[in-house]
Amino acid sequence: MTRHAFPVRIYYEDTDFSGNVYHAAYLKFFERGRTEFLRDEGIHHSELAGQGIAFAVRSMEIAFDGAAHIDDLLTVTTEVAAISGARLTLNQAILRDENVLTRATVVVVAIKTAGGAARMPREILTRFAPKP
Repeated sequence: MTRHAFPVRIYYEDTDFSGNVYHAAYLKFFERGRTEFLRDEGIHHSELAGQGIAFAVRSMEIAFDGAAHIDDLLTVTTEVAAISGARLTLNQAILRDENVLTRATVVVVAIKTAGGAARMPREILTRFAPKP
């Protein structure tokens, strides 16, 4: 699996009074990056929902290494770190040019849209399983 890249432009609405990107905005950028990563892999949230499955963030560890500012063009990268029958662990980063501004490790689990835990869908396990 290669690293997926998704561009994000910073708008005024993403910043706080200091002119820096507000810390919670990075969560939106990471979410967009994960969604586009899955979409490019042929996995669509709407199709999973039709099967009664959704993803939920189980945990997220974030490190803020630098600040982004209005009009910056950033890149959100996403790559699979690990997968099991119940969890998908992703490493994500937000970069300006080659400089890493924010890093996250995200654990996503499958859940039933009607409530309760679910197994990771087979097509996702197959797609992201380590290749020998």
